[in-house]
Amino acid sequence: MPKIRKVVTTVWYNKKNMYDLRRVFPEAEFVYVNFYDKEKLAEEVKDADVAIIMGDVDPCLLGENTLKWIQCDHAGLNGSARPEVFERGIPVTGAAGRSAPVLAEHAIYFMFQGVYHTRELLKAQDNCQWGVEGQDRWRGLYGRTAGIVGMGNNGRQIAERLHAMGMRIIGYNLDPIEGLDYLDKKLVIKNGDTLDPLLEESDFIILSIALNDSTFHMFNKETFKKVKKGAFLVNMARGGVVCTEDLIEALNDGTLSGAGLDVFEEQPLSPESPLWKMPNVYITPHTTPQVPDRQAATIAIIRENARRFEAGESLLNLMKPSDMISGEKAEGGWARMMNSGLSKEQIEKMPLEKYLGKRGWTDPSEWM
Repeated sequence: MPKIRKVVTTVWYNKKNMYDLRRVFPEAEFVYVNFYDKEKLAEEVKDADVAIIMGDVDPCLLGENTLKWIQCDHAGLNGSARPEVFERGIPVTGAAGRSAPVLAEHAIYFMFQGVYHTRELLKAQDNCQWGVEGQDRWRGLYGRTAGIVGMGNNGRQIAERLHAMGMRIIGYNLDPIEGLDYLDKKLVIKNGDTLDPLLEESDFIILSIALNDSTFHMFNKETFKKVKKGAFLVNMARGGVVCTEDLIEALNDGTLSGAGLDVFEEQPLSPESPLWKMPNVYITPHTTPQVPDRQAATIAIIRENARRFEAGESLLNLMKPSDMISGEKAEGGWARMMNSGLSKEQIEKMPLEKYLGKRGWTDPSEWM
């Protein structure tokens, strides 16, 4: 069985979580490198087994080294799913699922915004006005149909909560949907099922599917023609899953009653975008409230993968060829900072805790 003898990490964790991460590998040499010091990172991984990194797989990790597993400290792996990474043959895993409970809450927050007409009610409150026109026609979530596109970690958490609220649920996924026997329909791409039944029957369409070449602009003019009149769209996936131009048209012509959007093709969303001013659109800036300790949730994933690695078992959240996306469609979360062209000296002078959160330590000896 493979043995982990050396681990190199660049993650930006607080002191307690760095301490806990280090102890996932009690018998291994454990080396910390600043994420922007690529020269040192390339040197340290020459004889390492595992790299646990911020951001996407950097080219400096693809040189001559002994790496057998790379863990990325974020969920989406589009930015790492590049031909040269697959050719190098190092398994790459992510942190998908660590924020799934609150992402599910976030989706339901958008749904409540739609059914409770929050914007109208707040305006009425500001005006000391009792009630608003049309409130007698509003309907809640109970007894209505939710279609969840993508039944991974996030989709399953959403389904669990909507089921408890008495909704009818249709799930759509690439692979067979295990468990979740309360789903009214399970639509599976590999079984030849299409998205059409979900579009035609759903009062709410919630997107939690990965972005790749097959899902880019999955929701477009032709898709919107098939949706149930007045459906409400929630996008908790990636901006590129939806064609923005076609979405705006569907919102304007009444095809959709509204939308809750946390992600966009262009981020930050331009002040010129008409989405900002649309009365039936609710926007959050690709920001979901934190789980009690997201870093700890990630460490739990790493701990299980370390066990699987040494046991020769398949790793969780393993990057697949289907994660590849061509051109400029990929949203590589940390890419702008990590590939900004700034020198190591320039980055060292930046107030990193302002951007990355409070770390509370300066030297690895404080937690090692």
